[in-house]
Amino acid sequence: MVFSSLPFLYYFLPAALILYFAVPGFLKNGALLLISLAFYGWGEPKYVLLMVFTILSGYFFGLIIEKYRGRQASRLFLLFSVIVHAGILLYFKYADFFIENFNAVTGLSMPLLRLSLPVGISFYTFQVLSYTIDVYRGDTCAQKNPVALAAYVSMFPQLIAGPIVRYSTIAEQLKSRRHTLEKLASGIRRFVLGLGKKILLANTLGELCSLFRESGDSSVLFVWIYAVSFTLQIYFDFSGYSDMAIGLGRIFGFEFPENFNYPYLSASISEFWRRWHISLGTWFRDYIYIPLGGNRVSFAKWLRNLLVVWFLTGFWHGASWNFIVWGLYFAALLMIEKLWNTHRYPKFPKAVCHILVLFFVMIGFVIFDAASLPEAFRLIGAMFGSGSLPIWSAEALYYMKSYLFLFLIAAIGATPLPARLAAKLRSTKRGQWSFPFLEPLFLGILLLVMTGYLVDGSFNPFLYFRF
Repeated sequence: MVFSSLPFLYYFLPAALILYFAVPGFLKNGALLLISLAFYGWGEPKYVLLMVFTILSGYFFGLIIEKYRGRQASRLFLLFSVIVHAGILLYFKYADFFIENFNAVTGLSMPLLRLSLPVGISFYTFQVLSYTIDVYRGDTCAQKNPVALAAYVSMFPQLIAGPIVRYSTIAEQLKSRRHTLEKLASGIRRFVLGLGKKILLANTLGELCSLFRESGDSSVLFVWIYAVSFTLQIYFDFSGYSDMAIGLGRIFGFEFPENFNYPYLSASISEFWRRWHISLGTWFRDYIYIPLGGNRVSFAKWLRNLLVVWFLTGFWHGASWNFIVWGLYFAALLMIEKLWNTHRYPKFPKAVCHILVLFFVMIGFVIFDAASLPEAFRLIGAMFGSGSLPIWSAEALYYMKSYLFLFLIAAIGATPLPARLAAKLRSTKRGQWSFPFLEPLFLGILLLVMTGYLVDGSFNPFLYFRF
């Protein structure tokens, strides 16, 4: 079940809110846990027990790591925790990838396990890992209440696609949190706007990407239209989900970290990754990159650290060479960027930097989305005219004209301009008295329009749902 579905919007969420706000404060974590397990069980009933095991093992590892903190036993139990939780992730997500590549190298034919991927396993596994590591480091105390920890790990707003929330971020909120009308209204607003990003922008752009995949690359122009479409689609799909997750968290009294900060405004690749999927980037920075020495080491060791982090970042996204190459591609760009800055080569104007970043990010997302690595290289070649493709075709011109207005809306929506305009209007005298009435009306109409889209349309994927 995804947030942009009628069953969630009109059955599950209302029932969840009634249950949550009907119970007294000391039972709210328990209610949230039941709601979250029901949400997960709706789509993945056979993997609910796997999540329960992950929660219980994280709970006991946290307690025992804290008990022996400062002693060798604490490090040993942390190692066990990493082996257990990372091992579960490796088994369910990567077993067939390893078997396929082992067979390819050895010529053997070991049978594939063909396991279905537990939804959200990459996200909740990283949360449990960060919890036990933080307890070991002394950055947080072990949670003594298993229900509270279970509510943290399984919390349905960010369960299946993030953001990856550190335990220390919401530890105090698990103890007590305030529920106000202002917070509720803010959460609803953030959720509905995120839903709008997903349904009105990401889904429509995704339909164009699907048309390209079905018809093939009839011209160089059509490949570029696809690349632009997917670059915008994945942003609105994932940032829309993050907005919905943050909004839902706020409705239930929690403040989750921001996961996107207008990444397509970046003037460098490093800036892009400080703005894109922030919770994942900071996770790898704090738990892999810095422990390896970060950038305060020799160039050779820094390069090793960079390659390790970006290999893992790519591999985290999926069991495919596409994702590994995608991660290493960004490692190469970051290395070039660092060398360029170190040697004080001439700097480009900021506008040129923005264009270059968008270009390289777009190439990266072609690798990310392609069905295979050879297909990715073929598409990138087609973007530059290889394969004797014509520059344009009637089909490409038709889609460019048909979707031009959507591209303009999406391009503006990927900047802070709409939010700044709304804030400016709200601050005027007329806005101060009209916004409290007009904003709920606008959100209500938007929700009705999106409901119509969901009733009439069947194209409603979530790109990060598979991770």
